[in-house]
Amino acid sequence: MKNTAFSITTHRTAIAQATVTVSGMETIDAIQDKVDGKGNLFEVSRFAGMLAVKRTGDILPDAHTIPIDFCEVRHTIDGLNIIIEVEVQALSRVGISTDAMHGASIAALAVYDGLKPVDKEVEISGIKLIKNRGGAEQYRDHLDREIKTAVVVCSDSISSGTKKDEAGKAIMEGLARHTVEVNDYSIIRDEIDAIREKVIALHDDKYDMVILCGGTGLSPRDVTPEAVLPLLDKEIPGIAEAARSFGQQHMPYAMLSRSVAGLKGNTLILTLPGSTRGAEETMDALFPFVLHIFKVALGRRHGE
Repeated sequence: MKNTAFSITTHRTAIAQATVTVSGMETIDAIQDKVDGKGNLFEVSRFAGMLAVKRTGDILPDAHTIPIDFCEVRHTIDGLNIIIEVEVQALSRVGISTDAMHGASIAALAVYDGLKPVDKEVEISGIKLIKNRGGAEQYRDHLDREIKTAVVVCSDSISSGTKKDEAGKAIMEGLARHTVEVNDYSIIRDEIDAIREKVIALHDDKYDMVILCGGTGLSPRDVTPEAVLPLLDKEIPGIAEAARSFGQQHMPYAMLSRSVAGLKGNTLILTLPGSTRGAEETMDALFPFVLHIFKVALGRRHGE
């Protein structure tokens, strides 16, 4: 399964820093008097840093080409040190810390290159990341209690033993990465009565979250939504919409999913596709973000 932190699009901000140290105040004076021989040195450095940020994906083999929304290169003189900060912002699925550090490195190198004629002892040091915000981790809630969770696979073929369960196992692997323990794992047939009976039993047993896998498609035996919807006290359409929207970016058939989600009492019920890929992508779309519901709406256990 894909790493969630690299799957969703979030607003990201990264700030990197580099320090250029000169040998004496005469070099600083030369910079301030713009007598370095190449015009305004900081402007040259600024343009070099911005270009480096935009070209990071072309230079580093494992880096991605990312549409940058904002880039700023700032220079501050502190004694014999020229402190360069590069701030980068983007809406991206992948991190932008490397882009910011690449920009800071090249901006510092541009200062070094401009100062070579007047100072033979210029040094570049302290290239580091000083801020990195965004991605899935930004939305990870630190819950103060265990979320009692069940995974229910709805499948005629798996329950009869003619097919192995892969989607349900993928869901459990995804939950484990978010430190959610599965307390009940079961496989049942694609039958409305069986699904309802199982969901009601789990709700009565004070489960916080029930994830049903399978039966959300369009075949005659796909009845999970029909079984679940009448049980919900509050439907949460945005959860299923988010899953379909995310899936649509990877597979055009995701729009055919009839997944639903909502609350029965204090039990969060989610229905996921039965295909392994569909289940994985839905987990990527929903977790850890959906766990926020236990922070804002369901902070207490049943009956507490």
